[in-house]
Amino acid sequence: MEWQQPITVAIIGIVAGLLGGLLGLGGAIIIIPALVMLLGYSQQMAQGTTLLMLVMPVGALAAWQYYKVGNVDVKTALILGVAFFVSSFIGAKFANQIPQDILKKVFAVLLLVIAVKMLFFEKVLK
Repeated sequence: MEWQQPITVAIIGIVAGLLGGLLGLGGAIIIIPALVMLLGYSQQMAQGTTLLMLVMPVGALAAWQYYKVGNVDVKTALILGVAFFVSSFIGAKFANQIPQDILKKVFAVLLLVIAVKMLFFEKVLK
C-alpha cells in the first residue's frame, strides 16, 4: 500500500461504518465501489476484500444497539447468516470466473434496481 492508502482505507471504513450503523447499509454498497473507484481495485479484489472484512464481527456493536431496543429479529438473522455463509462460497467461485468488466456492470445494475425498487415500489411479499 502506498502511504496515503491506509488513511483512505480508514476513511472508507469510517464512512461505511457510520452509514451502516445509521442506515443498515452493508459493506457492498459503500466499500466495494469506493475500493474500485478511489483505490483502483479490481471488482473481484474489492469484493474479496470486503467479504474478508465482514468475517470479523464488524457490525456487532451496531447490531447490539439495535438489539437493546428490540429492533433485531434474531431468528431471521441466524437463518440469513447460515444461508449467506453457504451461498457466498458458491457465489465467490462464480465471481472469480467472470471477467471484471462484466462483473462490475452486473454489480452496478443490481444497485440501480435496488435503488429504483426502494424509491418507487412497495414490498413485493406481504
